[in-house]
Amino acid sequence: RWQGSLMPELVYAVVTDAPVNIAELSKLVTNPQSGAVVTFCGDVRNHDGGKEVASLLYEIHPSAPEQIKLIAESIIDRFEIEKVAVAHRYGNIAIGETAFAVAVSAAHRQAAFDACSAIVDEVKANLPIWKHQKFTDGTDQWVNCA
Repeated sequence: RWQGSLMPELVYAVVTDAPVNIAELSKLVTNPQSGAVVTFCGDVRNHDGGKEVASLLYEIHPSAPEQIKLIAESIIDRFEIEKVAVAHRYGNIAIGETAFAVAVSAAHRQAAFDACSAIVDEVKANLPIWKHQKFTDGTDQWVNCA
């Protein structure tokens, strides 16, 4: 089923309070067999639901670092891809900074796009992380999962 001898490899999967750099994740998955590297960058925006966001905080369950690995591993074997790197931040994250990023390499672009999208959807649905947004109008909102 797989092109060449490579099986999908999860090379990096973290939940961290450090900045996430999509270029670094992309470098981790790039390899000579790859014809495609697809990335996703989820950045903190300055609005949500018609309100202006003043600040954003992500809080995690203690199981989140292990869960991000399990989530990614549960998906990657479904696709003809080569390497995957995924990272999600927690803590206070400034508007415009990256909160969540995924990089996928594959021999062909469609497999890389499909796998990247599936990983993003699954992490957003199942990673035990909560977003607390404070709005400029003084209200706030908690959102379960990213």
